Amino acid sequence: MVALQADTSSSLQSQHKKSCMKVTDFLRPEMVIANLGASSKSQVLREMSEHVAANQPGVEGPRLRKILEDRELLASTAIGDGIAIPHGKLESVPNLMGVLGRSTAGLEFDSIDGKPTHLVFMLVAPLNSAGVHLKALARLSRLFRDALFRQRLIEAPDAAAIYDVICEEDAKY
Repeated sequence: MVALQADTSSSLQSQHKKSCMKVTDFLRPEMVIANLGASSKSQVLREMSEHVAANQPGVEGPRLRKILEDRELLASTAIGDGIAIPHGKLESVPNLMGVLGRSTAGLEFDSIDGKPTHLVFMLVAPLNSAGVHLKALARLSRLFRDALFRQRLIEAPDAAAIYDVICEEDAKY
């Protein structure tokens, strides 16, 4: 009976690893911005929207920015601890995609803790993607709770190193 329980536990862990969404499922290396030039919420939403438009055919930067700004009017997506996760849905996006921007100086994003935001992870999803969109938000929220992970992202020397930190963290799941 004990052996059966161990096998079941191992099987459940294996199933969890297979079903766990990884950040690299929706973040490509070229979608990491190591040095955001923006210093405010509106500027960073514009900068990141333009980055998406430059890297994703069919996406219009101003349209994406408007969707994100409208979402921010409901409540700030800056969740504290230097993190913001602006998100929205856009008809021209074929799959869930992310953009990670870093501001080492920090920027004003109306954070719930009143502190500067250093890491902005923008999520853009297709219109019909409620489940995957929510799953990605949950994954990012869990990941960013880890202070050491946040610090490693902030201290990484460039975009490639930031992406490597994310890959290392994904490999744990």
